[in-house]
Amino acid sequence: MKRTRKKYNAGFKAKVALAAIRGDRTMAELAGEFGVHPNQIDNWKRQLLEGAASVFESGGLAMEGASNEAQVDLLYRQIGQLKVENDFLARKLGK
Repeated sequence: MKRTRKKYNAGFKAKVALAAIRGDRTMAELAGEFGVHPNQIDNWKRQLLEGAASVFESGGLAMEGASNEAQVDLLYRQIGQLKVENDFLARKLGK
């Protein structure tokens, strides 16, 4: 029987890795709690520690991401408004 791999989102991985970094519980306890193999937790912990410096080097990538999201939202609203106007004008010209 073929088993499919589980895919975890970044938030879950960060939560598990931070719990591992705290060190108040063993890897076995964390593995049982989150349902993830201890080796996977160790990999996520290592990735978090290696990538932590980039948070401060980037000069605010998180803020840039929020800004990009707001800009995309604005553009979608503009597209919707233009589509409504276009449909309205097409109906008026069609009559």
